Amino acid sequence: MSDTCTQWGDIPVLIDTPARPRALVILAHGAGLGMDSPFMGEMATALAAAGLHVVRFEFPYMARRRRGEGKPPPNRMPVLVESWSAMIAAARERTALPIYLAGKSMGGRAASEWLAVHAGAGAGVAGGIAYGYPFHPPAKPDALRTAHLAGLKKPLLILQGTRDPFGKPQEVTGYDLGVHTNVVWLDSGDHDYKPLKKSGRTQSQLIAEAASASTTFVQTTSR
Repeated sequence: MSDTCTQWGDIPVLIDTPARPRALVILAHGAGLGMDSPFMGEMATALAAAGLHVVRFEFPYMARRRRGEGKPPPNRMPVLVESWSAMIAAARERTALPIYLAGKSMGGRAASEWLAVHAGAGAGVAGGIAYGYPFHPPAKPDALRTAHLAGLKKPLLILQGTRDPFGKPQEVTGYDLGVHTNVVWLDSGDHDYKPLKKSGRTQSQLIAEAASASTTFVQTTSR
């Protein structure tokens, strides 16, 4: 069940495969770190341990960084959404499992934007999962990134730390997220699920909680 580096066409991917997977989770990274960051690795391991086939990939700008082509900024949202389409097409060629789009921060937002663009049948995708959704930039609560969520036709699970500067409970409860978006709060976690020391909890525990909630979400929405 350890991660394996391979290619899906011309796309490098990291794959974590359980013995009997119940669904395929395509997992995208956040803005700053790639698919092999500690958070991504631990989340993929936890999801695979719970019976989910996890495939990690990188957006074009991060792939360029990995090739040593400087440090380009994150691609604009249309490019990120297009990258999701390429991954979904590659997944359909390789599995008949239900497909879920998941992502850390920006990756989760891009997944939800893909679901909004393909709002009808969802093109064979069962739903989405966001690990720390960037509802707004830190210290800019009016710059919301939520307009598309109200129109989603597929279920979206957001797993958010209660101390996340990109969206805290007192803010998020006032947003119109539509009927298909559900937010689950991870007590004391920040944007990377790191809790306060005084909470007596660890980042690994919160990641495990997020993975467990993800598995329940998949079980209840893939039927």
